[in-house]
Amino acid sequence: MGDAVDALLAQWARERPGLDVWPMGIVGRISRLSRLFDRELKEFFAGHGLEHWEFDVLATLRRAGPPYELTAVALLRAAMVTSGAITNRIDRLEARGLVERVRDAKDRRLVPVRLTPRGWEIVEELVALHVANEARLLAVLDVEDRDRLAGTLRALLESLGDTSLE
Repeated sequence: MGDAVDALLAQWARERPGLDVWPMGIVGRISRLSRLFDRELKEFFAGHGLEHWEFDVLATLRRAGPPYELTAVALLRAAMVTSGAITNRIDRLEARGLVERVRDAKDRRLVPVRLTPRGWEIVEELVALHVANEARLLAVLDVEDRDRLAGTLRALLESLGDTSLE
């Protein structure tokens, strides 16, 4: 049968038979999967009144452990967005009552972002549903395939310098 990437590889083989386009097969599939996963996750979170990025910020704060707070810089590293984007995200979540900025009387430059009780409740309610949704997206893979794929993707990420959220 084949997928959409097989079709484009066949076109290149026809048009440029001497060009080895194997990288397009991998990068193309990862790119297409990313777009498909993004679409699925957007629909899932929209069904729960959230944007995907909102859940990402809430989940990042939740998994940080008590008191469920991080600096904007730590959130920035986790989100891989610009500083302006993370400020905007924090502002929007604060306006919804899901996070709060905690002012430090001793060091006014330090302003951690903390989950509010409402933000904590939302992420607690959704995290298991989110994991189940992701499992549904990966249901075609058996345990060995999942482990092999996770290892391969980890190796690619490490080779490109994506080794830590710190």
